[in-house]
Amino acid sequence: MAAKSKDGVLRDVTDMAMGGISAMFATLFTNPIEVVKTRLQLQGELVSRGKHAVYYRNVPHGLYVIARNEGIVALQNGLPAMLGFQFCLNTFRLGVYRISERRGLTTTSEGRTSVIRGAVAAGVGGALGSIAGTPFFLVKTRLQAQATKAIAVGHQHKHSGTFNALADIYRREGIKGLFRGVGPQIPRGMVGSGSQMVSFAFAKEWLRDKGYFQSPLLLSFMGANLGGIVMTICLNPFDVMATRLSNQPVDSNNRGKLYRGMIDCFMKILKTEGAMAFYKGVGANYLRLGPHTVLLLVCWDQLKILEEYLRR
Repeated sequence: MAAKSKDGVLRDVTDMAMGGISAMFATLFTNPIEVVKTRLQLQGELVSRGKHAVYYRNVPHGLYVIARNEGIVALQNGLPAMLGFQFCLNTFRLGVYRISERRGLTTTSEGRTSVIRGAVAAGVGGALGSIAGTPFFLVKTRLQAQATKAIAVGHQHKHSGTFNALADIYRREGIKGLFRGVGPQIPRGMVGSGSQMVSFAFAKEWLRDKGYFQSPLLLSFMGANLGGIVMTICLNPFDVMATRLSNQPVDSNNRGKLYRGMIDCFMKILKTEGAMAFYKGVGANYLRLGPHTVLLLVCWDQLKILEEYLRR
């Protein structure tokens, strides 16, 4: 009975909380790059390549331009909303994966990571987390897009902060408005989570089998770096669409003025900006996701080790 209580609901809740806490820790360091990434993805919206002003050339230039024009504090725009999004996303994403992993649902009969089982567990968790975090993603996008006129890109919403934005959107658009952009968030969460978690687990197994690293910390660090690369490649197109749908203006009936939904957004971007537009901000995305993935997964792995030690 005692063993059962140790592995019951309380431990599942602990697993989920560890994922959310790890993500919030990582976000404190990577949010400035997220600000630049958001603006890169909005720059030149629905305008042919080469026919729009370029305020942000790359991540270092973007960081410099924002700091010079708006002050260094502006590099942390939308931080509370981003913390909320990452907590919701990773509480489910890492929590569901960890719960499945602990029950042997992500491995083969030989005890090795299964691509299909691991991807399903991570994908389900990613989808649930993305849905839960959509209101925060919506707000963080709008707050990070807000800029001085000289360097503004995309539609400029006038929110004064995270909670003001949530209340304002709810008052104007209702619950439906808070979940604007949830369409691409679901595949974004599923694809990003599945690719990251499976590549992370496989990388650690491969490195361990080859004898390159035996330290749990180094294994987590190197596995997370590979996970960040794979995740960025798979995630970026959905991330661009989620950013565009979240930031677009709405009419008097609370309908998007630029895009009717995910499919319409995809077709308009493809037609006006070309296929490469889906990889706008990909460098910034990796520069955020790479360190974020490393900090997140290393912290997560260390929390798991600590949790296992405390349970002995």
